[in-house]
Amino acid sequence: MLSVTIYSFSFKRGIPSDESGNGGGYVFDCRSTHNPGKYERFQQMTGLDQPVIDFLENDGEILTFLESVDKLVDHHVERFIERSFEHLQVSFGCTGGQHRSVYCAEHLAKHLKDKYDVRVELIHRERGISRTL
Repeated sequence: MLSVTIYSFSFKRGIPSDESGNGGGYVFDCRSTHNPGKYERFQQMTGLDQPVIDFLENDGEILTFLESVDKLVDHHVERFIERSFEHLQVSFGCTGGQHRSVYCAEHLAKHLKDKYDVRVELIHRERGISRTL
């Protein structure tokens, strides 16, 4: 079974390394999208909090970004499943690893789990949160 590890992270602390031995995967830069962290009301929240989710989704920019990500990663997952590969890593980075990257990692994890029979390990590195779906 294919295992997909999805990270959210801060570029300030560097790109997460791939511990699988494959040496890589996708790294997406979320910094081009509207940053809720620039607004005081969101500064103590993360991409897991509904007000931040609403802000990002109502703005719409992040949804357009994720449409492209979903298509690209879907193709990769399908080929990896066909070829019996065991691991793929996808990382989302932003300024602080708190809002946009967390939201994007959550989105992709849910998308992949709903669409494919894969194991998803979700790691929000800067938040110290990890779980397996």
